[in-house]
Amino acid sequence: MGRPFEETDMSTATHRAARIAAARKAQSGDAGARRYCAQPMQTPRQFDSNVSAGRASAILASSKKWVNGTQLTYYCFKRGDAVPAAWQGSNEDAGVVEESFEAWAKLGIGIAFRRVEAAEDAIVRIGFDAQDGSWSYVGRDVLGIRDPLQRTMNFGWPLTTPYGQDTALHEIGHTLGLEHEHQNPHAGITWNRQAVIDYFQGPPNFWEESQIEWNILRKIPQAEVKGTTWDPDSVMEYQFEPGLIDAPAQYQAGLVPKGGLSYADKAWVVETYPGVRAPAMSTLKVGLSQLLKLKAGETRNFEFIPARTRTYSIGTFGTSDTVLVLFEVTPAGNVQIAGNDDSGTDLNARISMRLQKSRHYLVGVRLFYADAALETSLMVW
Repeated sequence: MGRPFEETDMSTATHRAARIAAARKAQSGDAGARRYCAQPMQTPRQFDSNVSAGRASAILASSKKWVNGTQLTYYCFKRGDAVPAAWQGSNEDAGVVEESFEAWAKLGIGIAFRRVEAAEDAIVRIGFDAQDGSWSYVGRDVLGIRDPLQRTMNFGWPLTTPYGQDTALHEIGHTLGLEHEHQNPHAGITWNRQAVIDYFQGPPNFWEESQIEWNILRKIPQAEVKGTTWDPDSVMEYQFEPGLIDAPAQYQAGLVPKGGLSYADKAWVVETYPGVRAPAMSTLKVGLSQLLKLKAGETRNFEFIPARTRTYSIGTFGTSDTVLVLFEVTPAGNVQIAGNDDSGTDLNARISMRLQKSRHYLVGVRLFYADAALETSLMVW
């Protein structure tokens, strides 16, 4: 993903050295090494033998992304909740979380965030257990954690410092579908493997070797990464101490991202969740199909206002893999009331539900793969 301008090599090297020096100074009063995001390990998705490699790759590229129109409700566990006391956060840290969601939202993307007052109403549930590190499930994997008293995200250190603020942006990035940037196969990083293992097995992280492999050394499949180039300034990138990276040579002395959302972070989220640039919204009519007009990975919304109360079916047609989501439009935002993911199967996505006359509904769809580009259609009947 290109930048609007490029720094000179000398300027880049000077800025990099200054950032490393500043980072070391900021840590000089700490007990030692920095703590890092440790993602929950997941079992890689498996496909039936009749799913081609290209189709599987296309599904993996988009399957964790939300459909446009989604409102991600979130809740920060607090004192008095029926969860372990360690999960309960301070007002100050919860405030940083709210500011960080707003930082992503103000980019004008096609999904929204809303803080709610009960865990039962939240898709994203956030704990603050200092003994459990910082982590988040990635994208739509969040939906697999259905118990309202279980977390989908945790913060393991205070968020009121600059590093803490970047941590909040980082974990929300995971919830949006972003992976760790240093695991990008385009990065070309050669690790000093033993140094990495020794460093992260030591204090204060104390990671098992399997955690180190999952969060640092493992290369993410090419289909699942953002952009086509490595972005060392991404908020999804770690800071790395000297001696952990053998190549590229300029990072042997350490890697310190600039902080905050990078140009490429912003470009990715706007492309993935288009707001003002989204395709014009069409209105669905009973019995009339509409072409999705989507390429693989793209998302679109359709409106539907029932003329009478009854059970309706909404579904896709065509040899394709999609996720289909039905929202009711309310004053508090879009509320998801049904969804269906047909990816990796021989079926088409379909929702059947009793809908109320004159209420406003929104149908969101994301196309993962289609045998014939631009030929998948959507219909309500």
